[in-house]
Amino acid sequence: MSTPLRVHAEGYLAMRRALGFKLTTFGQTLFSFIGYLEGEQATVITSDLAVAWARATPRSVREVRWSHRLMVARIFARHMKVLDPATEVPADDILIHHYCRATPHLYAPEQIAALCRAADRLQPRLRAHTWVTLLGLLAVSGLRTGEACRLDDTDVDISAGILRVRDSKFGKSRDVRLVEER
Repeated sequence: MSTPLRVHAEGYLAMRRALGFKLTTFGQTLFSFIGYLEGEQATVITSDLAVAWARATPRSVREVRWSHRLMVARIFARHMKVLDPATEVPADDILIHHYCRATPHLYAPEQIAALCRAADRLQPRLRAHTWVTLLGLLAVSGLRTGEACRLDDTDVDISAGILRVRDSKFGKSRDVRLVEER
């Protein structure tokens, strides 16, 4: 039997997805929070429960993960506050941790060649060919890894030297030219 909080969470995710948001990991994290609340037999969201849930992860998890989990609970609590005034929204200054993006590394042509040589030694041979192709494509195209992995044969126009990247970041699509214009 679904609890009222679970029903509200399902409705909230359905509404956000109807507006175009994918919410894959957000939805999973939200249902983890709902499961925690159900386990605590809570009928309303409180700041204490949200913080306890956010920190209820293995010690190996970095604080940035706690902050992300609390952010999910906070966003849903703001939604619930409109529906149930007893809902507490955790303060913005609890579990603050800003994610520091790793500095990108640009590979020199020699490093790319070394990676391709190493990949070419993989077994079975199909794996080696796949990795060499993927590394070469990433090196010359500027594609994101996920974009390259989602390509299929219908996305390639060999005669024009163009890749069609579909449903990329923010749901956009684009064409990527792989040959120099003369």
